[in-house]
Amino acid sequence: MHDTRAPYTLEVTGKAIAQIEDAKDAIPAGTPINIAFLGNEHHSQRVNAASVIRAGGFEPVPIISSRRLRSGEDRDQLIDALFAVASPSRILLVGGDPDLQAGPFENSMELMSTAFLDEYDIQQVGIVAYPEGHPKIETDILWDSLRWKLGFLQDAGRDVEITTQYALDPESIVEWLKSLRSEGITVPVRIGVPGPAKASTIVGYARQFGVNITDDAAERYGVATVDGDREFDGDRQFGADQFLDDLTAGLNRLSNEDRGDVLFHLYPFGGMADSVRWINRRLAN
Repeated sequence: MHDTRAPYTLEVTGKAIAQIEDAKDAIPAGTPINIAFLGNEHHSQRVNAASVIRAGGFEPVPIISSRRLRSGEDRDQLIDALFAVASPSRILLVGGDPDLQAGPFENSMELMSTAFLDEYDIQQVGIVAYPEGHPKIETDILWDSLRWKLGFLQDAGRDVEITTQYALDPESIVEWLKSLRSEGITVPVRIGVPGPAKASTIVGYARQFGVNITDDAAERYGVATVDGDREFDGDRQFGADQFLDDLTAGLNRLSNEDRGDVLFHLYPFGGMADSVRWINRRLAN
């Protein structure tokens, strides 16, 4: 792992920001914490989350969803407010998943093209990728978009980092990473990993985000009953340790060139405090 970068990043919603306060003693100082851009939250909640994260000694990373912005003025009001309370040093740009865009920006490429990054002197930019593909976007379009964003941002001299959607097939993640590096893309990649949670929670988020659960993954990580039914009750737990073991083993099989600079983005689906303690323990070992 790259010595100067946080070994993992986190993610929180405006509504769940109290979880940062509950977990702050376990979160390493300076950890970047992404602030989700949900359709059922307001800018004031995102701004408050950034303020709480900064006050806790961590780095707020606002996620800007282009399809959810109502206008250029809406974008500027949000970023002005974020800078006023938290002075973020980086942002993460996503398209967002609403079928109908709220304003003039269809995707994050259109948003980047408005030169707002220059206006706000934002030098560190995160973009997203999907190792297993996207349920609404063809794979060729995903790759073309990724190449365009990287070229646009790097030509402007910006520091770029890729964060991936979580997936439950470590082998597909490893193969995607090999494909990425084979194109000469060397920027750091944060692989999205889910922390400990109920299996039913993992299944629910997988359906929400369009994450594929193969039969092998369902059985290996405890997200299916013996008869293959993924609708179940109780406290059955997702096999987070087994998943991370399999992912790490796959990454370790890669050459340095095929692997590159790899870190983690933790999705704390089972609660912030428990997830942070889990990944702290795993990385320490």
